[in-house]
Amino acid sequence: KMQRDISSYAIAPSVKVKLLNAGFLSAADLCDLRPLQLSKEACISQEEAVEVLQAVRCESGQERAAAGRLTALELLGREQELGTIVTFCSALDMALGGGMPVGKTTEVCGAPGVGKTQLCIQLSVDAQIPVCFGGLGGKSLYIDTEGSFLVQRAVDLAQAAVDHCGLLAEDSEQQEALKGFTVETILSNLFLVRCHDYVELLAETYLLPDFLAQHPGVRLVVIDSIAFSFRHDFEDLSQRTRLLNGLAQRLIQMATNHNVAVILTNQMTTKVWSGQSKLVPALGESWGHAATQRLILHWEGTHRYCTSTPLHGWSLEGSLPATTIICPCQGFCLALDNVTSKIDIYQTFEKLPDFHMHWVRNSLGRPPTVIKITCRLL
Repeated sequence: KMQRDISSYAIAPSVKVKLLNAGFLSAADLCDLRPLQLSKEACISQEEAVEVLQAVRCESGQERAAAGRLTALELLGREQELGTIVTFCSALDMALGGGMPVGKTTEVCGAPGVGKTQLCIQLSVDAQIPVCFGGLGGKSLYIDTEGSFLVQRAVDLAQAAVDHCGLLAEDSEQQEALKGFTVETILSNLFLVRCHDYVELLAETYLLPDFLAQHPGVRLVVIDSIAFSFRHDFEDLSQRTRLLNGLAQRLIQMATNHNVAVILTNQMTTKVWSGQSKLVPALGESWGHAATQRLILHWEGTHRYCTSTPLHGWSLEGSLPATTIICPCQGFCLALDNVTSKIDIYQTFEKLPDFHMHWVRNSLGRPPTVIKITCRLL
């Protein structure tokens, strides 16, 4: 597949001519190049070099993936084996089905100060919790584009995680695991990368597969934030959309191939519609489909809430007037009696602390399907 001609890719004609004149005839000629090197050798801009490598590598990855098809049952077993990364917020973990899923991409959106970076640093620590305590025992990579990573905050959260596991330790295996689960170990297994613009960020994502191959223990990759590098210095928004779409595909492929959880933070922007304004995630509607799931953090008075969409695992079973709410977390099952309408379901569910339910009506008299859960963060 790497022998595919350059002329067959969706690349600007002027760029194709420069590539061919420079001697790049097939995808194999580009497989080991970095954007800066290609830019110099083909006499094209770094942005054009990034787009070329992005087009070639994304399509090649899709062709390789198509050759190794899985059944739905095999995929289910694989996802269950990968596990999740706990957030230490019980309501959020419950809404997510146990925590942040490994092998998928999750976007965390919210206004400044709502806690996006705090959550990412927390997850970078939690990914390293030993297996015997229900964790993954992995490592974390944190890509900081805003300069907002605070190492002292990481130290505080690492110490809290060590103390918490110390209180839970019961058997000899857990006691032995605690010897290697220290603040120093956590910090040494948290890799940091600083990117100052979108070119550096895209270049870093090209290097990620090699990094993950050299560090197979990494189970979490954080990009904080994805929006900061792409909201400035773009006169051609169509180019930004192409770069973002390619980046999203590359991150999804990386999460799947290397069994890592990818967390992306995004900023909020104001959208005016029908004379009214509201806060929505930045980077446009097309980017809204990039991640596997999206979390939106927001304030309501003095309380902080998180809305998860799409929702994985929650469902309503049974037929009216008796319905049961099933949560993906083991042990949560709420029976609803004397329920005759979706309003009754909503009002009953609202009695649960820290949760709001959103649903859609089904036909044929079946109970509504839960599509979104909003939970209050502690």
